[in-house]
Amino acid sequence: MRFLLMGLMVLLVGCAAREPELRIVRVEVPVQVPCKTREVAVPPWAADGLKKNDSLELKIRALLAERRQRIGYERQLVATVGACQ
Repeated sequence: MRFLLMGLMVLLVGCAAREPELRIVRVEVPVQVPCKTREVAVPPWAADGLKKNDSLELKIRALLAERRQRIGYERQLVATVGACQ
C-alpha cells in the first residue's frame, strides 16, 4: 500500500513540475448558413384561363406557351437551388 501511495505522489509531482504546452490548433468545420436568395415567383400559367368550349388551336397554343413557361420557371428554380450549394 505504501508503494502505491508513493508511486501516485511521484506521478503527481512529475506532472506538476512540467509547464503546460500551449498550441494553437486550427479546426475547419463546415457550418450551415441560411441561403439568401430571392423567391422565384410562380408565373400565371397560360393554360389556366382555358375553357372547355375554346377551339383546339387556342388550347394547343396555350399549352405550348405554358410548356415554355414551365421550362423557364424550372431553370430559375435550378439556378436558385444551385446558388445555395
